[in-house]
Parts: sequence; structure tokens; C-alpha cells
Amino acid sequence: MNLFKKKSGYVSEFTQFLSDMKAKNPRIEEGQLAGRSRLWDKEPQDLDSMRRARESRVMQQAYVYQSH
Repeated sequence: MNLFKKKSGYVSEFTQFLSDMKAKNPRIEEGQLAGRSRLWDKEPQDLDSMRRARESRVMQQAYVYQSH
């Protein structure tokens, strides 16, 4: 028994809207991919520079306004 049987022929209003919008403006997906790459696809980080930055970091006191 298949519980998740798709009804053939049914297309929701939202799916129709998206299909129409993509048909009118085919560059939408290209813009989405460009935005995704701007936010999420980063350059690989250099392990040596990450190590040097970690080692050169000055540790902060637990309470920075405390004077000795």
C-alpha cells in the first residue's frame, strides 16, 4: 500500500504561478544561483594562514575592565 501516491494531472496554484513566472523571466534561476554563490560558496581557506592567525591571537581577560 503506497501512502504517498501522487495524483496525476493535479498542479497546485503555487506551482502554476512559479511555472508562469519562470516562463516569463527565464533569468530568475540564473539570479538565484548567483545570489547563492555570493552568500554560500566561499573560496577554500589556506590552512597555514588559519594556523598563523590562531597562534597570533592575543587572549582576552575574563573581565576586560578589571585592572591589576
